Amino acid sequence: MAFELLDSLSIPGDPAKANEDAFAAENNAAVVFDGATSLGEPLMPGASDPAWIAHFGARRLMVHCREGCAPKEALRHALADAEKSFKGLRRRPPKEKYEIPFSSMMFVSATGDGFEALWFGDCAALVLRPGKGVEVVGEAFDKRAAEARRVKLMAEAKGLAPVGDITRAAVLPHLRAARNKANTRTGGWLFSPDPRAADHVDQARIAAPTGSLLLLCTDGFLALASDYGAFDAQGLVEAAQAKGLAALGRQIRDLEEEDADGRRFPRLKKSDDATAVLLKVS
Repeated sequence: MAFELLDSLSIPGDPAKANEDAFAAENNAAVVFDGATSLGEPLMPGASDPAWIAHFGARRLMVHCREGCAPKEALRHALADAEKSFKGLRRRPPKEKYEIPFSSMMFVSATGDGFEALWFGDCAALVLRPGKGVEVVGEAFDKRAAEARRVKLMAEAKGLAPVGDITRAAVLPHLRAARNKANTRTGGWLFSPDPRAADHVDQARIAAPTGSLLLLCTDGFLALASDYGAFDAQGLVEAAQAKGLAALGRQIRDLEEEDADGRRFPRLKKSDDATAVLLKVS
């Protein structure tokens, strides 16, 4: 089996800021990354620490895939590369865990009868087999729904609109406390400068015959289905093929502009980075 790249898209939530998503694709592997929003001062050179971990991780994973590493071996090497680079380039050691760069990830590698998926966090893979319904790989839909509920409750408790009125300062202590639990049993594991994460990655082996479509996406793109209800999971894959990812990217931004304060679709920021890769199994 191999992957044919049909389309790709990666757009920033704010054109004036760094895109903290990343993607990469080869004929036998592909990945999307979603850097976790920074909660402190930057430690790394460059546009932002989340952008660094996402783009670094995508590049290094593909390097190790080209070298012939098995998927989990490639992941372990990429995590070790991140650890080495982080220690070598950072301005100072982090004082608390929330300062460390983290990223969600969906990484797929072609196998004889489909693909192997490895993932952290809330990136997703949607698989549409010929003549079959869609299969969702990952927990992104559940995680997005839970986040929307939290934001809605927070906004209602304070009598505020989710976007804009709930300031970063108001939720920052809570966000930092949650991030400090990252890469632990209770906090869940993410791609980071920590090779131990390879032992805790979620994984699945997925059967996908020739002709199957595979949509990898970050939560900012998945929001079309998970948050905004423009499509169900199968409809999103079909629209990606029929309309193209650029058109869907514009649709995301139009929906967000129509609900700029987040009252209809509760969220903390008007727009998120959105990345998707559409593959065909051949």
